Amino acid sequence: MRQLLIQVPSGEGKKVIEIAKNHEGANLLLFEAISDGEVVDTVIVHLANRKLEDCLAQLESIPQLKLTLIPRGVITLKPPSDQAPQQVTEVSDRSPIEVFLAGLQSVGSWRSFLAYAALAGVVVWIGLFTNTNYLLVAAMLIAPFAGPAMNTAIATARGDQNLLKRSLIRYFSALGLTIVVAALLSLIFQQKAASNLMVQNSQISVVAVLLPLVAGAAGALNLFQSERSSLVSGAATGMLVAASLAPPAGIIGMSLAINRWDMVVSGIFLLLLQLVGINLTAATVFRLYGLSAKGARYNRGKAWIFPIGLSLTGIVLAGLLGWQLSNPPEFQRSSRAQRATETIQQVLKQSSLVQLVEANVRFTRSNIKDQNTLLGVIYVQPHTGVNLSASEIRERITAQIQSSLLQEGFNAVPLIDTIVLEKPATQTK
Repeated sequence: MRQLLIQVPSGEGKKVIEIAKNHEGANLLLFEAISDGEVVDTVIVHLANRKLEDCLAQLESIPQLKLTLIPRGVITLKPPSDQAPQQVTEVSDRSPIEVFLAGLQSVGSWRSFLAYAALAGVVVWIGLFTNTNYLLVAAMLIAPFAGPAMNTAIATARGDQNLLKRSLIRYFSALGLTIVVAALLSLIFQQKAASNLMVQNSQISVVAVLLPLVAGAAGALNLFQSERSSLVSGAATGMLVAASLAPPAGIIGMSLAINRWDMVVSGIFLLLLQLVGINLTAATVFRLYGLSAKGARYNRGKAWIFPIGLSLTGIVLAGLLGWQLSNPPEFQRSSRAQRATETIQQVLKQSSLVQLVEANVRFTRSNIKDQNTLLGVIYVQPHTGVNLSASEIRERITAQIQSSLLQEGFNAVPLIDTIVLEKPATQTK
């Protein structure tokens, strides 16, 4: 439930009460008050979230309407008293107007916004430079990327050109500042090579698009979710959005400083993929929940922006996915490494010489003599009764694995190191 404090000219209060009753208002209160030296009717209305926007739209017909929306959940209790448990547990989603107004409020305060973006750049740089995973999580918590991303989706659903422009400016300003901070720190501390965590996070999976799609839907659902029915905190969903943005931004800055242009390209690809993926699902969810071009106290939306904006988002997303799939393994290294591991497991499962102990497979940096290099360290154990030497087993298994990987078309040179492990000799007393 939401509480509204409404002021109307004297004599119009009863009309407000009737409108509120038609929208299932509860515990209504009408009294006279003085506002700006004039006697006015003041009405306190408690409405279910889902009824708020329709009620406001009907109240617009009253001249000189003044209202205060208190964006906090209230619990209204009314007779009979034995129905109190049912009244308390009836929780509805936030109204579209409340979500929209909250988005407008969040586009202020540039100083704090940019400060958090700079701090996120420092933390993500430390995490990537020192190979510390938990610092990447900390950077995701303080990175202010979720707000602009969600506001972009709200603007797309509402058809609000002004909000869309401001949200995109804030989005790219925050990302740009994070990138610059990471680059400056790499230059100051004279970083010369990419860290292991940088290489690991720069490798893209073929399913990378699923993260922004899920993040966008989760962020939109959280904004509509009533605070009294919050299954997931806003910080958690904000972190989910930032998880897809903070590490790539840090990688771009650090890669610029050390001239790793392959990692710069992969980072830019990821950032664009996140923006369009989040916008696609979030704007769709917002629209399904009632955000439209026209609404109560809002008339500046353009109806054509939503279909065109969503279509352009879909086209850009399709183009990015086409680029990803048409250029293997550049933007598919993580998933292709997994496929290579599965191929190796299948080869060794059919082998009569050895059984697999462990396989570590990954793509190395892409600038090794102009080739894509698939590096594998394979630990195997000979089957009982195999009379070949360890060197002979190693040569045969390595050749089988490399042949299978080449046949699978990974578009990479497989460099495989097969390590043959022996059981310890039986000790006798």
